[in-house]
Amino acid sequence: MSIDNEATSSGDGQEYETIDQKVLIVGAGAAGARTAIELVDQGVNPEDMLVIGKRGHGDAHTTWARGGINGALGTHDPEDDWTIHAADTLNEGHFVNDPEKVETVTQRMPDQLQQLDDWGMPFSRADSGEPDQRYFGGQSFRRTAFAGDHTGESMLNTLIDQAQDRSIPYSENVFITRLIADDGRIHGAAGYDMDAGEFVVFDSDAVLLAAGGYTSIFHRHSSRDDENTGDGPALAYQAGARLMDMEFVQFHPTGMVGDRYGDDWDGRLVTEAVRGEGGHLYNADGERFMERYSPDQMELDARDVVARANAQEISEGRGTDDGGVYLDISHRDAEFIEERLPRMYQRFGDLGVDMAEEPVEVAPTAHYGMGGVVVDKDGQTDIQGLYAIGETMAGVHGANRLGGNSLAETIAFGEATGEAMAEHLPVGGRDSEFLHDRADSHFGDLSRIVDTDGQHDPEDLLDELRATLWTHAGILRDGDSLSEGLTELAQIREKASDIEVGGPTSRSFEFAMNLGFALDVAESILKGAVKRTESRGAHARTDYPDADPDLRVNITAQQDSVGGMGLKTEPVEEPSKAVQDALDEGHELDYHHLE
Repeated sequence: MSIDNEATSSGDGQEYETIDQKVLIVGAGAAGARTAIELVDQGVNPEDMLVIGKRGHGDAHTTWARGGINGALGTHDPEDDWTIHAADTLNEGHFVNDPEKVETVTQRMPDQLQQLDDWGMPFSRADSGEPDQRYFGGQSFRRTAFAGDHTGESMLNTLIDQAQDRSIPYSENVFITRLIADDGRIHGAAGYDMDAGEFVVFDSDAVLLAAGGYTSIFHRHSSRDDENTGDGPALAYQAGARLMDMEFVQFHPTGMVGDRYGDDWDGRLVTEAVRGEGGHLYNADGERFMERYSPDQMELDARDVVARANAQEISEGRGTDDGGVYLDISHRDAEFIEERLPRMYQRFGDLGVDMAEEPVEVAPTAHYGMGGVVVDKDGQTDIQGLYAIGETMAGVHGANRLGGNSLAETIAFGEATGEAMAEHLPVGGRDSEFLHDRADSHFGDLSRIVDTDGQHDPEDLLDELRATLWTHAGILRDGDSLSEGLTELAQIREKASDIEVGGPTSRSFEFAMNLGFALDVAESILKGAVKRTESRGAHARTDYPDADPDLRVNITAQQDSVGGMGLKTEPVEEPSKAVQDALDEGHELDYHHLE
């Protein structure tokens, strides 16, 4: 760890370090970094906060978001504005989004893009010198600003520079394993130093979860295997907070597939920017098949529509031998592709494919969880002092996320939640005795896992869980299969009580922690999908193919009094008049501008 530990405590033989910080930020991607910046700009002393990450500094999932970030700048389409952006977001989310959260994002983003520009983010430029903007699926206008096809990486680097300018402390390779809360209030967190294998307690007035999502618990996914395993949602759930909309999992239409790419690349994202710059989808028979599914929006229809079209072509025998379809942008000049899609061009070139000469093979891949932790308008959970933003929170995206809105959400709520945390930061009143009692008990549990010699390998169980979700809660679902998935999940949970684990610095110990989080998240996905007896957005049930107006609700999950998972439905609020007016105007992308 890169900071000085303030105290050493022990209890019942469990040695651990104690770090006293008023604000603990769990997650060092864009959401965590932007919130930390805002806290300092609102007057919080950087010495009173700490940002921690499970990986090395700058190695966050944000860097994998390549295509762009939304905001109604109107660089090319001056008629665009934040209300139309909000309307597109609600349409894409099939109207189970939280309209207030949608407006937080869409109203703030033009200024946030300008601020990123002022901070030196290397946006691609239009002829006017303004940040360029491209088409993305489901959007009425060109509002996705970008830095080539490395937008997330460039944005995170910009934010890290700003955080370092403000002397914000950061500690890498730290894994939070438990939040400690009581009587509706956060007291801190417990975890371990992944390098040293030492247990650590964080004594904090406020904790922000910006720890990503949960889609790598599916067999084919666009994340690395050791991230997006549900840490953030599971930590909040286990502390007593509610989860919401967990059944809504976005399957991106274009993940890499094919023997020529190798197992390491299977499922990795081929950015939507390829289609935004005019890429076409073809089946193995050479048909540009989106003409059948969406003749007006074509390849730039909503992600759920394009993903299901790809899946249907493959399932009906018109896919490639490797179970994919073709994405082709070879009708564009090589110079254009290298300029607009440099990372994609280089990646496939390194794998022996020239995108300017031939298509690439793609298939749907689990990409983004629209669900997450229930939060209020400021990002605070049901637990006082515990906040969640980014892919860890729910509410912005509804049943399906608009491409380009994930990075936007991290920035907009980073600012909004940073403002709220600074204003409401508690002063005193921490119960350190309770914190240490709970932490000592938790570390006792972890110590009993260390060096165990059980029958099952936790990494193998994670893979088994991924296969279960892919099979039973994948892009197409039905009630019988979901029930089978819950049965398989119970069997995996049983096996997880008898695992073989090494010491705290071992990969097996990390996988064991990931497995514990993934099991709770998987249960919330499957149970939510069983309860939602309709098809809406990314949740497609073949036994209930239509949307049910009575199920225009949010489904929440919370621990019950005996430790089980209980589900409830919550009503959805209506949009403001300004956004409703934009919805009534019926804006829609005209794909043929690209032809």
